[in-house]
Amino acid sequence: MAAVNGVLRRATALTAALLAGVVGLGVAGCGQVVAGAPQAAQGVTVGSADVSILRGTDGGRIDQLAAAAITDVQDYWRQTFEPTFGKQWQDVHGFYSVDAADPSAKPPPCTDNASDVEGNAFYCPASDSIAYDRAALFPVLVEKFGDAGVVVVLAHEIGHAVHNRLGIDNNAQRRAPQLYPTIVVESMADCYAGSFLRWVADGKAAHLRVNPDQLDSALGSLVNFRDPIGTSATNRGAHGNAFDRVSSFQDGFQHGPKLCSEITTEKRQFTLREFTSLQDQARGGNLALPTLVQDITGDLDAFFAKLVQAKGGSWTDPALRPTPDCSGDQGPVAFCPRDRSVGVDTGSTELARLHEIGDYATGTLLATRYGLAALVALGRSADGEKAARAALCLAGAYTGDLLGRSQGFGLSPGDLDEAVLLLLRYDYAMRDADGHPAGGSAFDRVGLFRGGTLDGAGSCDLG
Repeated sequence: MAAVNGVLRRATALTAALLAGVVGLGVAGCGQVVAGAPQAAQGVTVGSADVSILRGTDGGRIDQLAAAAITDVQDYWRQTFEPTFGKQWQDVHGFYSVDAADPSAKPPPCTDNASDVEGNAFYCPASDSIAYDRAALFPVLVEKFGDAGVVVVLAHEIGHAVHNRLGIDNNAQRRAPQLYPTIVVESMADCYAGSFLRWVADGKAAHLRVNPDQLDSALGSLVNFRDPIGTSATNRGAHGNAFDRVSSFQDGFQHGPKLCSEITTEKRQFTLREFTSLQDQARGGNLALPTLVQDITGDLDAFFAKLVQAKGGSWTDPALRPTPDCSGDQGPVAFCPRDRSVGVDTGSTELARLHEIGDYATGTLLATRYGLAALVALGRSADGEKAARAALCLAGAYTGDLLGRSQGFGLSPGDLDEAVLLLLRYDYAMRDADGHPAGGSAFDRVGLFRGGTLDGAGSCDLG
């Protein structure tokens, strides 16, 4: 975050690109895997599928996993497509497993050489087929995110086949680019992937099962493919930042595929944005920890004073303490109900580690502690699961307020990504004033924060 013009962000992202006539997850030139992202090495398969559905398969474990995922995704759409859209599902024509490093490998459709698939997975509309790199992409996803990472990628790519069958194809994009920019069709594909994962989580798939930890890993893998910080939502290859991508996935998971098909730039607020200040861009949007704490706390005071007063309460700005001195373990930032103070241990190794994610990771955590202070100001308890959940939702409401500002103190391009990464990696943001975590998964934490960000404090349970 920054005073006046800047905001918080951190530039760790993958290069997003489109091959000619190809739509993919945004992994071309596969870049860094986000350090510390959720990991789930557990397998998700409960039954074997026919690997002969894959062209070029080596029959190995990666292709066995891919075959199980593809079989279940297509089964999902056979059962869901006609009841949802009134049309019969047509199976995707072909799936190509490629070792992009093998000079003798045959190139799949939409490519000239097998090496064009390196580190990538994509849907080729011209041949209605999907290709993926089984050597340089999927093994890395399994190592970092477990099998769920591979499932998400394949569900996303088949999601492109879904909107292609609904008439949102290359021709439609050329005719009405304002209706179907790349970020919209990518959001649809993320959303369709979420709707499929819900079906799996409900135990309806024949070959796959996912538990809450694996859902967290699925989100982590999706975040891994976010656009570089500062990408414009109107960029031809834009796929979305971490917040946009997990929002689309969770919408599909919670509401199903019909909502996914109705995504437009008018109905959805995309938060991917460019830098607006050369100064902010030069520093990557990150403030030093002491500067951040100084700048954001005054803004938090103003926001929560207005919110509390609007609800008939009385707000007193919390006193800042150099170290947390409260009951329980809230982490390196804590709210103390007995004197309504906020302790910030700026010298702690743990807070330094959180701040390395980006300065709005720290900002989000601070906002949750101010959320607890707001509950006390409204005569509510700051203890218990309900309080912890409400505080995180209120931190989202504060973030949404920042997002809506056109000038002054506001959000920079990478800030929302930093908040998502914090919530995926740590549970500090959903601990009550006694330091008790509210329970639930990272998927749940992100959902609470997202609800507050998009729908405001009215969506938070403050009763």
